[in-house]
Amino acid sequence: MAYKIVWSGIAIGQLEEISQHISKDSFAYAAAVVSEIMDSVERLVDFPRLGRRVPELNKDEFREILVYQWRVIYQIGDNRIDVVDIIHGAQRIRGGN
Repeated sequence: MAYKIVWSGIAIGQLEEISQHISKDSFAYAAAVVSEIMDSVERLVDFPRLGRRVPELNKDEFREILVYQWRVIYQIGDNRIDVVDIIHGAQRIRGGN
């Protein structure tokens, strides 16, 4: 069963911020990072449990995939994947322990 991807406003905003920040040094690298994040999220359509559990939450429905130094946080729901946030790998998720 294929899942539908739904991006939160927060995740879209973070993706835009990542792109803007990286593009200060390299437009090409910024485009490559954004593309890799989006491609990685698209893989979740067929493989929603591809990512690991978010350690701070330890709930099976909250998972993350790592893309370069970014943590793409998502929640598995009924027939959908909600991309809830994108944070730097050194950060802890908001609302976590």
